[in-house]
Amino acid sequence: MLRYLAITNLALIDRLETEFRPGLNLLSGETGSGKSIIIDALGLLQGARSSVEMIRTGADRAVVEGLFDIEGNEPLCQLLAESGIEGLEDGLVVRREIAGSGRGRILINHQIATTTLLKAVQPHIIDLHGQGDQQSLLSPDSQLTLLDSFAEAVGRRRELAESFDGLMSTLTQIEGTGRSDAERLQTLDMLNFLIEELESAAIRPGEEEELEQERRLLSNAERLATLSHESYVTLYDDESAVLVRLSQVLRRVAELAALDQRFQSIHEQLNASRLAIEDVSLSLRDYLDGFLIRPERLQQVEDRLAELERLRRKHGCPLAALTGRLEELRRQRDEILHHEEHASRLRQRLGDEIERYRLLESELTEVRRQGAARLEAAVARELAAVALASARWQVGWKNVSSPSLAERFERALGQAVQPPRRTGGEQIEFLFSANPGEELRPLSAVASGGELSRLMLVLKTIIAPTLFPRTLIFDEIDTGIGGRVADAVGRRLKRLAASNQVLCVTHQSLIARYADAHFRVSKAVVDGRTLTSLNELDSEGRVEELARMIGGAEVSPLARDHARELLQHREPEVE
Repeated sequence: MLRYLAITNLALIDRLETEFRPGLNLLSGETGSGKSIIIDALGLLQGARSSVEMIRTGADRAVVEGLFDIEGNEPLCQLLAESGIEGLEDGLVVRREIAGSGRGRILINHQIATTTLLKAVQPHIIDLHGQGDQQSLLSPDSQLTLLDSFAEAVGRRRELAESFDGLMSTLTQIEGTGRSDAERLQTLDMLNFLIEELESAAIRPGEEEELEQERRLLSNAERLATLSHESYVTLYDDESAVLVRLSQVLRRVAELAALDQRFQSIHEQLNASRLAIEDVSLSLRDYLDGFLIRPERLQQVEDRLAELERLRRKHGCPLAALTGRLEELRRQRDEILHHEEHASRLRQRLGDEIERYRLLESELTEVRRQGAARLEAAVARELAAVALASARWQVGWKNVSSPSLAERFERALGQAVQPPRRTGGEQIEFLFSANPGEELRPLSAVASGGELSRLMLVLKTIIAPTLFPRTLIFDEIDTGIGGRVADAVGRRLKRLAASNQVLCVTHQSLIARYADAHFRVSKAVVDGRTLTSLNELDSEGRVEELARMIGGAEVSPLARDHARELLQHREPEVE
């Protein structure tokens, strides 16, 4: 549930902070007041694309921040833990920054996050339905996705897609074996060259790190010699060397210890220091005796590192992966040398993969058919709640095929095969009839804008159930509706808000009357700048806002009376 929203320097918004309530939160305001800006801000918290054009004129960055209550949302808590995001006592904090430089930031619980993670988090906290989503109902692909979500077939569909990708890879390999002898010989020459090059390179594990260390030493040879020599002279080989001075001190402390036993331990400490300094001095001397400045070796190291870098760039992989690359090149060479046997093995593998695909496809189809029957029954029960009691809705089925893909499989296997599809062998289409006596037709051909809005509301609440409350956002849900239908939608939203927090942008007083909290979006000019604000309305404020929604800019006493009546006499919710 969205508890708190803060927006800074976004479009017409200078600074906006508001707390949303449980239940049904309504946002209303005159056209152009900035309601869409607030929806855009919520979209940013979902991972929507940002743009520097969204930043308020004169500001260097825009910020949107939301605080969500996620108590009991175990799937989300697990996702955050797996992503290394630490939990907060207050809930989940999502912050989106848009910088004028074009480089923005995403923070989740005050930790840097990626857009990918934010989009993974989004389904657990927000479901935003805008006017564009209504049009998605007309797309067969979107319709299939909705059905699979309801039928809990998403996992099976993913497994089928993986099976399809695997067999298509095998098909492509089979087609590759059909090259001409000239093409095979040309490829073989190239593979032999690459294999010989990598074999001659004889790269050792950890070789690059060893060479980098050696280059560092060889490049600084003169400095190493100077530093070690100066250190040796200072410690040992000089009239005023440390050891000479320390020996003088030792003799004096020995005399002190002969007179006062308390200096005995000091004498022992100094003597131990002298021995340690002698050891260091001898080590420095040995290092100098064995030290050589070898410019020719430095050149060899530089050449070898350059060769390793060339191979890494050529093959497009880290040095550690070149061993695997060599094995892959040898495998490809072997396949060309024995291409007939290889093609036979691939055809056998493709046949096995098609059998596995058909099994998965059959299981997915059965799950979809059962899910479609349940979905049709659920939608039928809900249609009356949005003033579509006489309407009918159904999932239509049709088989689809790809002639070009069928030809590829026939050439590869030598026999006709029903070509597979990544999403399964069938396509669906939502069918709709708004009035009794009319036949069911594709939704795209018969549904009006208002009917699409109501169908989307029904499908959203049926197909996207959750085990934990979320924030469901409806923008322009009242498009193309009014009167009794708007009131029916308002009652449906109110019922939905009993289990989820609902945010709804509306122009309809018959929807706004059901709000648990009503917010007004307004626009004003302050010091020559246009500002958008959002304020929660009290009882009198709600009356005034509903009166404005009823009567327009000029609010009459009659409109106020009508608004009070709407708030006082709400019809009971429809089950």
